[in-house]
Amino acid sequence: MNYRHSFHAGNSADVVKHGLLIALVRALQQKPGALTLIDTHAGCGLYDLGGDDAQRTGESAQGVVRALADPNSLLADYRAVVQAVNVGAEPHLYPGSPRILAQLLRPQDFLILNEKHPADAYTLRGVMRDTSAAVHERDAYELWLAMVPPRTARGVVVVDPPYEQLDERDRITATLAAAHRKWAHGVTVIWYPLKERATQWRWKDQLRKLGIPKLMGVEHWLYDVDQPGSYNGAGLYIVNPPYAFVQALPPLLEALRAALAPEGHRGEITADWLRE
Repeated sequence: MNYRHSFHAGNSADVVKHGLLIALVRALQQKPGALTLIDTHAGCGLYDLGGDDAQRTGESAQGVVRALADPNSLLADYRAVVQAVNVGAEPHLYPGSPRILAQLLRPQDFLILNEKHPADAYTLRGVMRDTSAAVHERDAYELWLAMVPPRTARGVVVVDPPYEQLDERDRITATLAAAHRKWAHGVTVIWYPLKERATQWRWKDQLRKLGIPKLMGVEHWLYDVDQPGSYNGAGLYIVNPPYAFVQALPPLLEALRAALAPEGHRGEITADWLRE
C-alpha cells in the first residue's frame, strides 16, 4: 500500500494520529524534564489542501474539515494546531507531524526530523527554517536506532511510513525490537493504515511476540462493515504510553469517533493492550 502524505493530508487518519500525538506529548510535558521528539518519516511538514495531490483524493473534507467544525472541547488542542498555520475559518494548509511537534516544544525540548526522499527533505528544511528542529536525510530505520536513547532522559519516536515497501511492517518490527533493547523506557508511536483485518491480525501477533510489557494498540475503523480492498481506517501502536494519557484516552477516542464517522456509519475506535 502506498500512503504518501501529500495525497492524504488532513484526512481522518491524520486527525486521529495528530489528535492522539498532541495528547501524548502534553501528558509527558506534565513533568518539567526535557523531551526529545524524533520523527523518522517526516514528509514535507506542511501541505496545501488546495494542491493537486490533496485535491485528487479530497479526503480532508471527511477529516480536518469535520474536526474543525466539531465543537467538542476535547478536540480543542487539535483544532488549535491546525488554525495556527491558517488564516480564517477554512483550512487551506495542513500541518504535518513536524509542524505540530514544533508547536508543542517547550524551551527545554528538542525536535529531530528525518526524511529520506530528497525532494521532500528539501521542502521540509524550508518549512522548518523558523524552528529549532534538526533535519536529517537518512534511512528512517537506521536513524531510529542511531538516535535512541536520546541525550534527554525522556523522549518520543514517531514512525509514520508510507508503506510503499512490502517488507515495511517487518522492518518496523525488527527495528522496534532492537530499539526497545537499547531504550526500554522510551515512548514510541507507530502509525499504520487499516485495509484488511487478516493482515493486521498477523502483524499484531508478530508485535505481541516481542514481549514488550507496555504496548498499546489503537484502531479506528471507519465503516460498520469493511470495504473490501480499500482503505478502512488507521491505527497507532504506542509503546510506554504515559499514565495521564491512558487515563484521558476513552473520552478522547469517543470524541474522535463521533467527529469522523462517515454518513450512515457509526464507526469504531478502540484501545487495547497487547499481551503475549
